[in-house]
Amino acid sequence: MKNGFLSAGKTFILVVALFVSMKAPAQGSDLANGNAATDIVLPAAATAIFEEISPNASDPSLVLRATVLITGGWYEAAAPFHPTAVGVYSRLGRQPDQNSADNSPINTAILYASRGVLTYLFPTRSETWDDMLRNVGLDPELRTEDTTTPAGIGNAAARAVVEGRQNDGINADGTAGGRSFNPMPFADYTGYQPVNTAHQLVDPSRWQPDIQRKGAGIYRVQNFVTPQYRLVEPFSFEDAQAFSFPPPVASDVTKIDLYTTQAQEVLDASAALDDQMKLMAEFFDNKISSLGFSTVFSAKAANLSVFDYVASDFFSNVAAFDAGIVVWQEKHKYDAVRPFSAIRHVFAGETVTAFGGPGRGIVVDLPAEEWASYLEEADHPEYPSATACVCAAHAEFKRLFFQSDDINWSVPVAAGSSRIEPGLVPAKDMKLNFPTWTAFEQDCGQSRVWAGVHFQAAVDESLKICPVFGKQAYTFMEGLLAGTTPVRPPSTGR
Repeated sequence: MKNGFLSAGKTFILVVALFVSMKAPAQGSDLANGNAATDIVLPAAATAIFEEISPNASDPSLVLRATVLITGGWYEAAAPFHPTAVGVYSRLGRQPDQNSADNSPINTAILYASRGVLTYLFPTRSETWDDMLRNVGLDPELRTEDTTTPAGIGNAAARAVVEGRQNDGINADGTAGGRSFNPMPFADYTGYQPVNTAHQLVDPSRWQPDIQRKGAGIYRVQNFVTPQYRLVEPFSFEDAQAFSFPPPVASDVTKIDLYTTQAQEVLDASAALDDQMKLMAEFFDNKISSLGFSTVFSAKAANLSVFDYVASDFFSNVAAFDAGIVVWQEKHKYDAVRPFSAIRHVFAGETVTAFGGPGRGIVVDLPAEEWASYLEEADHPEYPSATACVCAAHAEFKRLFFQSDDINWSVPVAAGSSRIEPGLVPAKDMKLNFPTWTAFEQDCGQSRVWAGVHFQAAVDESLKICPVFGKQAYTFMEGLLAGTTPVRPPSTGR
């Protein structure tokens, strides 16, 4: 079943497998020697993201906002344990035992900060977040903000992050536009309307909402998810309009030769799908398994301290989150057609050769009107590719952070563990290998064409332009670590 309604369970199994492959300690880790962020918080936070935000962690605007706030809480709480670092939204002093080999103080601060941020993001799970503290012997009733104590630092850090971002323009509380009753969190307040309907392609150059299956006989029509993301306050630059992408010329139906050629390229990729391509597509669709766990793996491989891990994670999330703001700006500007609409339009009434759909595992000749991408299209226009862009931003930040392109990461994938074709793909145990960050970002981008959800130009332009957001995040980090960046006032919305 294509991207079916049971996929969250498959996704969670993948995440558990990745944790096991990296030998992350179980909950209840030794605070003196472990890393509470990876050992305790990350598994619990990932579960909440899968169950409440995005079943496959595939929605960048929603997933990245959650991860940048969670890791932002970690950073804000960890900054006092560094010789010079300051928080983005707080100034919580300097702890005297910065060079201590005992991780208990910094881990305690991180756990209290995590509890505060996670309670803001997932309030119905407050008992889970309190238990996260209880399980390692900490008191969840301790609400002090005394910054001479680790708990006070963590609580103050959480409040600073929540107050700093709660009015950032994403409409997290659902009251934007003057809504007073029955809030609609993250709903659009910009008035975006698609030119096409799910049932009629009025303009073949523009985005058409797809009709997607959600269960037995249950279908839903797509809406552009969070078009207001383009208006959200960035971390690492002032104005998203300082960045732009060239127009997607081949998506203009009046240039029919280019339009047909790029549609055929997607069909050719569909016909060439193998297990490796399918698994790459699924892997990079999941922003936690790809972005999140590449951070955990690279940190463990480099034996980073708790503070350095937190910096690596938070600022790479800044790179991806800020990249997404510009991507959404350009998606809104161009409102470009997805491959499924273009293929059905340009090859209407014809037979095309392509992958026959989940469960078939073979290439077939089928009516163009019945062609579908391997992955379901995301709920937004096609150009540029958000996934390719955030991977490029992430990879560039990591290259700068580690001063190396090497990662040497192999991700094990068990036979039959595919989310899209469970029991069939892969035919045998295999690995996804990423020797370098360059290979990581290239495979990430290309996987969107293999998956049938993007044209090549959307990937190529993202890989070309988006490393700049990794550079922006790295520069942003340098100023904060040096303690020279002024404290940022809370966001006021747009």
